[in-house]
Amino acid sequence: MKRDDSVVQSKIARFTERVVSLAQKAVAGEPDPAFQPGEGGYADWVIVALHGLREYLDHPYRRLMDVLFEMPRIVGILDLEPSELPDFSTVCARYQRLKMPIWRILLRLSAELHDTGEIQAIDATGMDRISASQHYAKRTNYTFRAVKTTVLIDCETGVILDIHCSMKQPHDSQIGWQLLKRNIDKVSILTADKGYDWWLLRQKLRAEGVKPVIKHREFGWNGVAGNVLIDDTTYHQRSNVESTFFALRRKYGEIVRARTWFGQFRELVLKCAVRNIELALDRSNP
Repeated sequence: MKRDDSVVQSKIARFTERVVSLAQKAVAGEPDPAFQPGEGGYADWVIVALHGLREYLDHPYRRLMDVLFEMPRIVGILDLEPSELPDFSTVCARYQRLKMPIWRILLRLSAELHDTGEIQAIDATGMDRISASQHYAKRTNYTFRAVKTTVLIDCETGVILDIHCSMKQPHDSQIGWQLLKRNIDKVSILTADKGYDWWLLRQKLRAEGVKPVIKHREFGWNGVAGNVLIDDTTYHQRSNVESTFFALRRKYGEIVRARTWFGQFRELVLKCAVRNIELALDRSNP
């Protein structure tokens, strides 16, 4: 379906074009045709893009497909006709089959839409979960009410560079290096609160050329002295993480809806990618 370039595009059209482009890059190899009758079915990038739209529009599966059926221009960006849209159950089932690396690549590509600054920050929060049935809870030892979610952001743009999710409650210092080492090339100055006060983490960061601005736990004079030497202007950039968590909850909901733990991880990664794409659209068309 051809699109008339003379027509002013809506934000949802621009978002769809961007999420389709990133989804095609996130899927390994040459992107498949959007739809192939028979066993071929729908390409993975179409399912990824549809889930991006679902988060963006904040619709359940069934309503999303009903809305898209009445939006031929948006469906055309997916290289489909309204009559070729998948059933909502297909979109839901394929979501479970797509591997986590695809969603992580989508997040990385969405972060690369931005020119980041020199100060980054890391922090964690708990994202509430919808209660599962008692049968499911007993069968899977479903006990925690929140997913511990740690994000690494760029303080200048507010872009989420990476995310770590856990069903347990590991200490921040245990997660910190795991998250940072796969993003070390994106970090120049790292700000973090006392939860990340670990001498070995500071040592590893300095060895990679990263300046740690991490508050010390004041167990003695060394901790007090270390905090006195911290540049407050740089350290207080850390509050941007809290703003990011607030924005995620306000825009995309305070509760993680997926029932399975791996589904919840994918949902959180997707929320972060969608936020990054929206920020890029807002900056390109203020």
